[in-house]
Amino acid sequence: MEVASSSAALAPTRRRRKAARPAELIEAAVEVFAEKGFAAARLEEVARRAGVSKGTAYLYFPNKEALFKAAVHEVVVTRIAMGERDVEEWQGSSEELLRHMLEQWASVVRSRQGGLLKLIVAEAGNFPELAAWYHQEVAERGHRLFCAVLRSGIARGEFRPVDIEATAHVIACPMAFRAIWTHSLGRYETPALADERFYHTYFSLVLAGLRAEGEREART
Repeated sequence: MEVASSSAALAPTRRRRKAARPAELIEAAVEVFAEKGFAAARLEEVARRAGVSKGTAYLYFPNKEALFKAAVHEVVVTRIAMGERDVEEWQGSSEELLRHMLEQWASVVRSRQGGLLKLIVAEAGNFPELAAWYHQEVAERGHRLFCAVLRSGIARGEFRPVDIEATAHVIACPMAFRAIWTHSLGRYETPALADERFYHTYFSLVLAGLRAEGEREART
């Protein structure tokens, strides 16, 4: 009876551990991909960092491509989905919404997770199918999200009329470059420009340039 009771007591812990394994593997994968790139990354290394066997890793992710897509989905696509909900439910101003979205992206760029963007840019030519998937699932979806915010702000008279498609690219590209820079040449920058200074300056320029005439006058 005591043995049976002990086994029963351990079962919930084991179930919790099993349920947590995909998340642990994804967290380890972000580190390995960011450090070594897609080509050099190995599922075995991801498993070791996650504290599981190689066989266990293959139970959840049949190959490296599946693991990379899961990592991108967890790190980036979920953020885009949150942004899409924000656009539908936001009660504040368009400027506040855009700033909120930019701050969310900045938090990704500033973390190790931002290294995934550097990886996909660096290896797009070697893995075109993976790059095409990333472009569709992340870049295009993120672009539509920025366009929606700009379109709403213009319709509400908060943003001045602009070329929405071009402006969405203008907003996104410096964020993407900052991610690439942070995880490459930025490591050797002396003295390094603090992220806080970069984003404060960038957000101020973007928002000031978008404000409608009446909005600008109200702030002076």
